[in-house]
Amino acid sequence: MALWQVIVLGLIEGLTEFIPVSSTGHLLLVGHFLGFESPGKSFEVLIQLGAILAITSVYAAKLLELAANFRTDPTTRHFVFAVGLAFLPAAVIGAAAHTVIKTYLFAAPWLVCVALIVGGVILLAVDRMPLKQRYHSVFDYPLLVAIAIGFAQCLAMIPGVSRSGATIVAALLLGADKRSATEFSFFLAMPTMLGAFVFDLYKNIDQLSGGDVANIAVGFVVSFLAGVVVVRYLIDFVGRHGFAPFAWWRIIIGGMGLGALAVLG
Repeated sequence: MALWQVIVLGLIEGLTEFIPVSSTGHLLLVGHFLGFESPGKSFEVLIQLGAILAITSVYAAKLLELAANFRTDPTTRHFVFAVGLAFLPAAVIGAAAHTVIKTYLFAAPWLVCVALIVGGVILLAVDRMPLKQRYHSVFDYPLLVAIAIGFAQCLAMIPGVSRSGATIVAALLLGADKRSATEFSFFLAMPTMLGAFVFDLYKNIDQLSGGDVANIAVGFVVSFLAGVVVVRYLIDFVGRHGFAPFAWWRIIIGGMGLGALAVLG
């Protein structure tokens, strides 16, 4: 795989991981048209480590504050438990369905395109709904709301759905405002993406060559740098513009992808 291709895919991962457009869907589509095939489709998952470190670095102060207050502050404990509960469905279902997801869903670029379009329409509709906002802080989410968001996250095992998109839409429908829905999605991304990285590395480490590891390392660095930029500015962008720009992007990319598949195969 050429270096420029690795850099392009790393940029795509970092720029799209935390916005509701499906980073995995974009990686699979671009990889398909570039003719790129990683062992066990591991590259697309393992370069997420860069995005994980990006969000961890940006939220380092908040994470340290949560750790410091966990023993003494009930609100902090409630929030940490809420994120843990939200993570559980993806951990259990993702591990059980790992082979099916990698073997069938990751190998269907048309499915990615359809999921992008359908998800874009849903995101556009939800963004325009006059939803009642009951939760304005991630610390206010009830545990039932958190676990419902966690089950919604499992929809993102279908490439093209978007992990952040599924969690944000679920949070909005359950009464969260846009800023807190986006922030909760950030916090939930940390254990979810780290779990996916560790599990995928465990399943595919025997298939990785020295060249594969080098490609993953380069992709990791690029995705980290791009991810830092997105995480720093996304919440403010959403507060000003909502989710409509991402919805239209999904619809356009999904439509172009279907057209390209029809012409090129």
